[in-house]
Amino acid sequence: MIPAPFDYEVASSVEHAMELLSAGGDGAKLLAGGHSLIPLMKLRFARPTLLVDIARMGSLSYIRDGGDHVAIGACTRHADVHHSELLAEANPMLALVAGLIGDPQVRHKGTIGGSVAHGDPASDLPTALVALDATLVAQGAGGTRTIPAGDFFTGIFTTALGAGEILTEVRVPRLDASTGWSYLKFNRRAQDWAIVSAAAVVRRSNGTAESARVALGNMGTAPVRARGTEEAITGAGRDAIAAAAARAAEGTDPPADTNAGPDYRRHLAQVLAGRALEAAFG
Repeated sequence: MIPAPFDYEVASSVEHAMELLSAGGDGAKLLAGGHSLIPLMKLRFARPTLLVDIARMGSLSYIRDGGDHVAIGACTRHADVHHSELLAEANPMLALVAGLIGDPQVRHKGTIGGSVAHGDPASDLPTALVALDATLVAQGAGGTRTIPAGDFFTGIFTTALGAGEILTEVRVPRLDASTGWSYLKFNRRAQDWAIVSAAAVVRRSNGTAESARVALGNMGTAPVRARGTEEAITGAGRDAIAAAAARAAEGTDPPADTNAGPDYRRHLAQVLAGRALEAAFG
């Protein structure tokens, strides 16, 4: 199909983009790589009246050492995240996840900020960021604020970004040698959305889990924490993984679609959570 009519403006700075968003009102949308928004526009599921192109703003494309975290500009391409030497050392989980997104064309055009702000519960990055306890930075007319990843994704294609706000930066913590991690997803083809995904970040000490964060993708309208699994594995060792994984689907509300029904997704969540924990324990 052909998208509905819209106006198009190129933003020269974050401030300029906010001005354009304000002028465009509820019908204004940001455009970066476009791999999330444009397909919806072609199907007319999304009908923005104004597209504000921020893809050419070099000020939002970077990967920097922030001390206890790595700061990634919202317009940084997935391919750059995947191949970053800094992330390979400081947070290899995020580098891996970026390399699993779509296909090479998508990774060389799509941006981390676009994927995150789109808020698709089947997307790879939101699930990984929730497990990593990442922080999102938003800038708007009222100033700059930080939002924990666990609070950022509020529903299907819905986030905590306010009207006129722009996601400018993603901050992920440094992972030290005591922290194990894993990200797994089940899909029909490599470039497909995850039918279910699981991300685990486990801080280990003497063979036990001091703390654990396990997030699931496509098990609800937003990425969800597997609280039952986290509770069961914290303070325990590898021998508790099976029992912990069996609780992965507690409190979830998985969708039904052409790929899978809710019961199948609950089973997948248990399997993937168990495998992710096994990998995170090392």
